[in-house]
Amino acid sequence: MAATAAVSTSASDDGTSKPDADHEYTLDVSQLKEVARKGLVDALNSVNGAKTLVLDPSLAGPLGLVTEVALLKHHGVDKMFWLEPGPLSASTTNIVYLCRPLIKWAKIIADQIKRHARESQKHTYTLFLVPRTSTLVRQILEDEGVLGDVNISSYNLQFIPLADDVISLENDAAFKELWVDGDETVVFNSMQALITLQRLYGLFPRIIGKGDFASRLANLMTRYIPASDPSDSLLDSASEKIDSLIIIDRRTDMITPLLTQLTYEGLIDEMIGIKNSHVELPVSLLTPPAAPNPNQPNAPASSSAAPPPAQTLMKEKKKKHHLTEATDPLFGELRDLNFSAVGRKLNQVARRIDEDYKLRHQAKTVAQLRDFVGKLGGLQTEHQSLRLHTGLSEMMVPMTRTDHFNKSLEIQQNLLASYEITAQITAIEDLIAQGADMQLVLRLLCLASIIAGGIKAKTLENIKREILQSYGYDFLPMLLSLAAPPLAILIPNPLPPSTPQSVAASKFPYTSLRKQFRLLLEDPDQLEEVENDISYVYSGYAPVSVRLVQCVAQKGGVLSNPAEKERKAGGDADGRKGKGVAGAGKVQAHPIVGWKGFEDVVASIPGATVDIVQKIPGAPDGGLPPVASMSKWHEHIWRYPAGLTSCCAVAPREQPTTTVVFFLGGCTYTEIAALRWVGRQNKGRKFLIATTGIVSGSSIIESIAGIERGSGGTKDAGLQ
Repeated sequence: MAATAAVSTSASDDGTSKPDADHEYTLDVSQLKEVARKGLVDALNSVNGAKTLVLDPSLAGPLGLVTEVALLKHHGVDKMFWLEPGPLSASTTNIVYLCRPLIKWAKIIADQIKRHARESQKHTYTLFLVPRTSTLVRQILEDEGVLGDVNISSYNLQFIPLADDVISLENDAAFKELWVDGDETVVFNSMQALITLQRLYGLFPRIIGKGDFASRLANLMTRYIPASDPSDSLLDSASEKIDSLIIIDRRTDMITPLLTQLTYEGLIDEMIGIKNSHVELPVSLLTPPAAPNPNQPNAPASSSAAPPPAQTLMKEKKKKHHLTEATDPLFGELRDLNFSAVGRKLNQVARRIDEDYKLRHQAKTVAQLRDFVGKLGGLQTEHQSLRLHTGLSEMMVPMTRTDHFNKSLEIQQNLLASYEITAQITAIEDLIAQGADMQLVLRLLCLASIIAGGIKAKTLENIKREILQSYGYDFLPMLLSLAAPPLAILIPNPLPPSTPQSVAASKFPYTSLRKQFRLLLEDPDQLEEVENDISYVYSGYAPVSVRLVQCVAQKGGVLSNPAEKERKAGGDADGRKGKGVAGAGKVQAHPIVGWKGFEDVVASIPGATVDIVQKIPGAPDGGLPPVASMSKWHEHIWRYPAGLTSCCAVAPREQPTTTVVFFLGGCTYTEIAALRWVGRQNKGRKFLIATTGIVSGSSIIESIAGIERGSGGTKDAGLQ
C-alpha cells in the first residue's frame, strides 16, 4: 500500500523576510509565492468535494515552501499519499494526482487505475502535471487504456522564493536533463518562468547571456508572443525596476560547482545536505534552551547554551529544519561567511547575548524588571539560534579535519594554480585506493580534465578501470556520460580523431582566463585581500560565473578589487571584512551596456554570447528602453575598461535598480554568496538571483549516476 505523505513546512517559514537598511531589494519576491499558492488552490478547487491527494515525492519539498498542510486540508484534501508502485486505498471518490510529467509516474498511475477497475472501485481521477501538460504522458495513458478515465490539467509551479534575493524552479534534474539526456524541456519551462517575472515587473530592457542554452533561452523569450490578456499589459513596457537579465549557462563554468564550497551555507550543503532549504539536524539542537530566571540574579546566562558534543549529535535522531533568514537572523549573518570566520562570529554573538542577559542585574525596580522581561523573548530566540549554529558548526569541524577532505582541498588548490597536474592526478588515484567517496574522486578528476584540457589517454583509461573495479560497474554509464557531448568534461588529451568537433570546441581556456579574470590570488601579498574580494568564498578563487556577471554589472571589479582600493583609501570606516564596503565606500553602479570591454575574453569561453536589447511592442522603431538609449558619451566611456572605476559615479541613478541573474542548470550557495558580495559593493544596483535549482559537485555527479536524494518529506507522516 502506498505510504502516507506530508508536506514539510511551517506556516511562518516562508523563505522571505523584510529587508533591512543594508539589504533594500527593489523586488518583492513574495509575490511569486502567492502566485504559486493561488495556482495550487485553484487547481484543488477545480475538483469538487473531498479528495485524496497522491503526490510526486520530489514535489513535497518545493510545495512545502509555498503552502502548508492546513491550507491543503482547508481546500478539501482528506488524505495524502506518495505516488509510488503498489495498490492505492482511497476513502474518497475523488483522487487527485500531482506529479512531474515523467514516464515512470504515468505508468504507476495507469496501474493503479486499472487495479481499481478490477476491484470494482469507482473513483474520479484528476491528474495535474507540473509545470505543464505533456503529450508523452497522454500517449502513455492512452496506450495503457486509461486516458478516458483521467482528467488531465496542469499546475504551473514556477519560481519559488528561497530568500529575499534568491528564487528557484527547484528542478533538481535540470542539469542532467540538459547535458546528459539532451532534454531541453527545462529551457522552455525557464522561459515561461522568466516571462512571469516580466508580467509582474515589466519587460527586461536587455537580455545578456553566455552559453549555447543561454542563447536558446534568450531567443525563446524574444520570440514569445503573449495571448491577448489584460494581465499581460506590463509586457508592453520596459521594466522600471529591472535593468537587465543576465543568463549564465552552467556549462560555461563547470569548475566552480566541482570545487568544495567553503562558505558556511555551502559547507552545510556539502557535508550534511540542504534540500529545498531544509536540513536534517539532531533534535537536541532544535530544542530551545532553558531561559535564565530573572529572580535568580547569580544564575549563569549561558549555562544552557552549550550544545551536546559533536559525537553525541551525530548519533541523535534527526528532524527537518528550515534554514531561513526570516526566522533566524543569525543565519543571515553567517551563511555567506567563509567557514574559517564562523567561529569568530559566533563568539562575538555569544559575548553580546551574555552582555544583554547581564542587564537583568541592573533591574532595580519593578518597571525595569518588566522591561527586561519584555526583551526576554528576543534574547531567547537569539540564544536558541546561537546554540543551533554552534552545534551545527561543531558537527562539521570533524568532517573538515579528515585526511580525505584536506587532501582534496590541496589537490583543488594545486589544480587551480596549474601546479604539477600529473602529480595531482596521481594523488586522485591514491584517493581511489584509499576508498575515498566516489563523488569526491570524480569531482577532482573532472576538475583536472577541465583545467588541463584533458588527461593523457592511457592514464585516463587506467583511472576509469580503477573506478569501476572499486565502486562497481554500475557507474559505467556515468563515465560515458561525462565524456560524451554536450557535457564532455572528462576527456582524453589529445582527443582521438573520431572525436566530434563539438567536444574539441568545448575545451575550457582556463590558463588565459585565470590571468584575464583574476581567478586566483597567487601573490602572497594578495592573500590579505581575499576577504575583500569574491574569491573570499573559495579562499582565493573567484568563480568564473560571477566574473562573467561582473563583466556586465561591475566592470571595474574584474580588473581590480574595488573593495581593497576603498579600504586603503579609508572608505571602509567600520573595518568590517567580507561584508563589503559600507556607506560612502560603495561604488555607484554603472549603466548596463553589455559585454563592452570584455568581448574578446568572453568570446574565448565555449558557447554562444548573447546581448539583446528588447523592443517594446507597438512603439516607434521598437521603442528602445531607457537604459539602452543613453547618450553616446556613456557608450564611449565603456569601451575603455581602464577608466571604469573612476567613471562609475559620473551618472548617478535616480532610483535603485535590480539586475536578474539566471543560472540555467543550477547554481551553488557560494555563487549566491559571491553575488551578494558584488551587490554590497554597488550603490544603486541589487541582484535577484534566479536558478533552475541549487547544485553542488556531489549533486551533479549523483544526478548523472542516477542516484536520487531524499524526497523532502517523511514517509510515515500524515496530515495532522
